[in-house]
Amino acid sequence: MTDIMTNPSDSVAKKNVAILVLAQAFLGAQMPMIFIIGGLAGQSLASNPCFATLPISLIVAGSMMAATPISAIMQRFGRRVGFMTGAGFGALGGVIGAYGLYLGSFPVFLLGSLLTGVYMSAHGFYRFAAADTASESFRPKAISYVMAGGLLSAIIGPQIVKATSQVFVVPFLGTYLAVIALNVFGSGLFLFLDIPKPPPPRADLPSGRSRMELLKTPAIGVAVICAMVSYALMNLVMTSTPLAVVGCGFSENLAADIVTSHVLAMYVPSFFTGHLIARFGVQKVVAAGLVILAAAGAVALQGVEIENFFIALVLLGLGWNFGFIGATTMLASSHSVEERGRMQGLNDFLVFGGVTFASLASGGLMNCSGGNPVEGWNAVNLAMAPFLVLAGGALVWLTLRPKEA
Repeated sequence: MTDIMTNPSDSVAKKNVAILVLAQAFLGAQMPMIFIIGGLAGQSLASNPCFATLPISLIVAGSMMAATPISAIMQRFGRRVGFMTGAGFGALGGVIGAYGLYLGSFPVFLLGSLLTGVYMSAHGFYRFAAADTASESFRPKAISYVMAGGLLSAIIGPQIVKATSQVFVVPFLGTYLAVIALNVFGSGLFLFLDIPKPPPPRADLPSGRSRMELLKTPAIGVAVICAMVSYALMNLVMTSTPLAVVGCGFSENLAADIVTSHVLAMYVPSFFTGHLIARFGVQKVVAAGLVILAAAGAVALQGVEIENFFIALVLLGLGWNFGFIGATTMLASSHSVEERGRMQGLNDFLVFGGVTFASLASGGLMNCSGGNPVEGWNAVNLAMAPFLVLAGGALVWLTLRPKEA
């Protein structure tokens, strides 16, 4: 395998990766910011506390609905336009969210959350953009490095929340103003991207496979299933964790520490996940991710001591990293340039559709499936099992099927 440092074709790719890492770190910081305060702000505005986390669900739903249009924009006008469009909607969502807080209006605040989902959708395409100009050997590492930028956003975002959440009389208003600033100034990073626009379709050239034909392609179908399962199960358990930790008698500070360890476990492995894929193969790394997710559920079911929570959430983050980055790499290597727009948009529509369902199901399983927090927490973790069996079975089938000539 050619070493990436001696491959001149990757000089542009490495520049693009550096820009996307910065975008992931700074523009991406708005996601942990909004996820930290979204439920708290919702709780202060909603007439029924059961709907406190609805703003977060609407962000994910907005991302799901925007995935196909954003992908189509990138396919027609290029990554730069698509990413700047996402940042524009991020700023608009911040403006409307801040206005909703100022008015004390839950419906206005929810509208801002829905529009923020358009940014979240565009943010999800950073990982695909990293692969656009990369050689085959550099591609998994490029994706992995950009995902690693999420580690910086996980550190920067909470610090901005601490500095801004109470600076005005209206709680959290300062944080939403900071979100606006991140989008306005951070969008300038995309001016330096050097990713060619896909060639326009010509009547005398094939336009590629339809969406249904793409999904019927074995490697693509399995990649989508594994990405959906990895992301949705991570979200399912993570969303319930603070409720479970506090419900089992521990402090909110301990709950925050556990979530922090989880986020670190999500992103720190990205520095070497690409190297593992290059060495052992993408299917083995995805399989390892699914096994680690299963181990997270098993540890959580062993008890509700603080060490169970810490170990389970660290394993959950690591399993997500291997499963999701591996599935992304598998998908990026399984379609042509002319198919990129429709396939990546479809993939993220399905992935974030699963995450939306998981975010809505998480609270219901935790609060409504048992008589106490322990029973609810067990229900959340048991719910992982059938989906892990589905993804694992699909991966085994792909591995064992005869190779096409």
